Amino acid sequence: MDSIVRSNIDKWVNEIHPSMIKWRRRFHQHPETGWTEYITTYEIAKNLEPLGFRLFIGEEAILSEARMGVPNEEELITADERAGAYGICDEFLEKVKGGHTGVVAKIDSGKPGPHFAFRFDIDALPVFEDEQASHFPYEKGFSSKERGKMHACAHDGHTSIGLAFAHFLSTHLDKLRGSFTLLFQPAEEGSRGAKAMVEKGWLDHADWFICGHIGIKDLTIGQLAATTTDFLATTKFDVSFSGTASHAGAKPEEGRNALLAAAACAQHLHAISRHSEGTTRLNVGTLHAGTGRNIIPDRAVLTGETRGETNVLNRYMYEEAERIVKASASLYGVNSAISIVGEGISAECDEDFVSIIEKAADQSKWLEKPMKQISAGASEDATHMIKRVQESGGKATYMIFGTPLAAGHHHPSFDYDEDVLLTGLSALIYTTLQILEEGQGEKEA
Repeated sequence: MDSIVRSNIDKWVNEIHPSMIKWRRRFHQHPETGWTEYITTYEIAKNLEPLGFRLFIGEEAILSEARMGVPNEEELITADERAGAYGICDEFLEKVKGGHTGVVAKIDSGKPGPHFAFRFDIDALPVFEDEQASHFPYEKGFSSKERGKMHACAHDGHTSIGLAFAHFLSTHLDKLRGSFTLLFQPAEEGSRGAKAMVEKGWLDHADWFICGHIGIKDLTIGQLAATTTDFLATTKFDVSFSGTASHAGAKPEEGRNALLAAAACAQHLHAISRHSEGTTRLNVGTLHAGTGRNIIPDRAVLTGETRGETNVLNRYMYEEAERIVKASASLYGVNSAISIVGEGISAECDEDFVSIIEKAADQSKWLEKPMKQISAGASEDATHMIKRVQESGGKATYMIFGTPLAAGHHHPSFDYDEDVLLTGLSALIYTTLQILEEGQGEKEA
């Protein structure tokens, strides 16, 4: 590898920081939930086009049939109309229509070396953003323009770090070795999108896979963790109950109440015994039923999730959930159907990254001495990517980029210090350079 003056990198990172803030705020204003990230995909592609990457968009980037939890047609049409109003041309909309979002960007140095892959999640959440002056995005005028949707988990920051890292690779490519694949992944929330990129084959020959997350724990700027532990396996599920509608006064005996079946199901799901061999979780997130006070409800829809410290423990929780769904339906004489709409697995980071990132952090003024690990205690579908890389003989990690947090993730007041963008970008750059300097872990072609 040709020499890159490390002191100049810190300067370069500082100079691109205003652009990262600008990108972050634009993405924050236009939050889009999983598989509807039309504007986000467009903005990513537009920023990458001049940088010399080969771009793969829509069905070029993901395996369509491997997508999970794709929204209904009405929601997809709304996303299409919103993107058209934003000014996106028909040619681009054709690439992403039907919920085919996300971008893969590839660039090759032309010199022998490892294949690096990086993941940046791009979707937002169905959260109503805080509209009080104490909320920084609202105070500064870049809060969500889509009522009921919000970047409440820092994916706007992750995407901006990814774009800045793409600029670094493009600018310094003549000094680097190997090839680089950047995965701008849709539908991370609900664990719905990573598998569609994995099954497309992007990670089958990756030597090194690196991704990370802003926040998770309340930390200070410059702090980071080299690896993350305790990813919970998870299954996201939808349940529909079908009964018989009837007049609640005149003929109540002819009705079969789907609402009561769903309500009983919700209560009994939360009564599932937790497992003695590790952490287990369950949550019912929504329940919609009924059309009028004098009509026995014939339809009900419940959405929920299970989690487990291991794949086995999560399977235990999900199988118990299936049993309770069927029993609740039988109790009220209605029919039920359960479908899986998202899934994450347990995974472990490679400890090799601890020493690599410790050495990398020593060289940057934007990074403090890293913690070896942080416990996630939550789920992430990047675990599918970690597992695929490791199965192919590569190494993978999931870093944490420290920042003070105004509120917890998925909260209406969630926000972070924008200086954490310096931390995330520097961590990616210096870790990549350290791996190249050590020249380790390269698989033979």
